[in-house]
Amino acid sequence: MTEFTADQRAAVGLKAYGRIIAQWGLSAPEAAALVGLSEADMAKARDPDETISLTEDEVLRLSALLGIYKALGTYFEDPIARAWMTRANAGALFVGARPVDVAIEGGLPALLEIRRECEGIAMGL
Repeated sequence: MTEFTADQRAAVGLKAYGRIIAQWGLSAPEAAALVGLSEADMAKARDPDETISLTEDEVLRLSALLGIYKALGTYFEDPIARAWMTRANAGALFVGARPVDVAIEGGLPALLEIRRECEGIAMGL
């Protein structure tokens, strides 16, 4: 069995996140802030010729974002699944704000709460 380094796993996660950024229609500042990176580091991370090391916080944020994406795709059809993060949400967690803004403002704890919320929706809870 092949062992992958943390940097290799991060590269795979960031590649997947690049597709999510495009599908959700996130701006460069939003995409970087969600993962906790500067815009310059985010651009470097998306370059296939560059290697970037992620902190534990950044890896956890990335994991939460991938989980949110999966849960939204499980429950909603397009275009709702693609637009959910960037549309105002009247739910108790968002109080009229866009989920992306709540996640950026609240950091990792907010991302994890949003992931739980999305997974609960997807499971019909």
